[in-house]
Amino acid sequence: MAERKPIESWLTDMDGVLMHEGVPVPGADAFIKKLRDSAKPFLVLTNNSIYTARDLQARLARIGLEVPEESIWTSALATAKFLDDQHPGGSAYVIGEAGLTTALHEVGYVLTDTDPDFVILGETRTYSFEAMTKAVRLINAGARFIATNPDETGPSAEGALPATGAVAALITKATGKEPYFVGKPNPLMMRTGLNAIGAHSESSAMIGDRMDTDVLAGLEAGMETFLVLTGLTAAADVDTFPYRPTHIKNSIADLVDLV
Repeated sequence: MAERKPIESWLTDMDGVLMHEGVPVPGADAFIKKLRDSAKPFLVLTNNSIYTARDLQARLARIGLEVPEESIWTSALATAKFLDDQHPGGSAYVIGEAGLTTALHEVGYVLTDTDPDFVILGETRTYSFEAMTKAVRLINAGARFIATNPDETGPSAEGALPATGAVAALITKATGKEPYFVGKPNPLMMRTGLNAIGAHSESSAMIGDRMDTDVLAGLEAGMETFLVLTGLTAAADVDTFPYRPTHIKNSIADLVDLV
């Protein structure tokens, strides 16, 4: 097996790696500081499309994690980049929050419910039957179906919440049309992120807490992968998957000395 190149850039998931239910994971602040001091390119990634990068920068700063806005990459930004490449200057009917609508506006998309090119489904805490009905009818009329990410549930203090993947399944059942999912584990999100910071997969690493999204996306993008055990995937779960991370670590604190 060929030896990997030294790690020159880092991509890391946010929830479950750097923070957990709004509380920083011990060692996350030291890891981010080490990255910034090293001047190595890095990105904090999230499949959540609710917030803009500026919103997330402020949320992270409030818990002591100083991440520059340009070092945050969301599924909303990846979706906007994908659509700008595929169909510049298009139109879309959007179910989602400011993170997604802002990203689409910034690439010149028009948001409309009249004959849009695309129906784009993102994360929101207020999925409405009316909006989903509109999406179904527009897709049946010929709009192409895009979803920011395939996550079926999201976390909350009260327990799991239905997320984009679950709502996408409802729309698919009603239309017979599968969406194209842009976010993890689609390696497209990783590759567009790497391009954004001028990094190459052969000398980059992905850190995540989920085998089915973070590790799989990093693997398929050709990156070195680190699974940390502070989130959803436990050590006992790893062998249930047909692929493995390059490394398994207890937490982000164990990676500080590798930067």
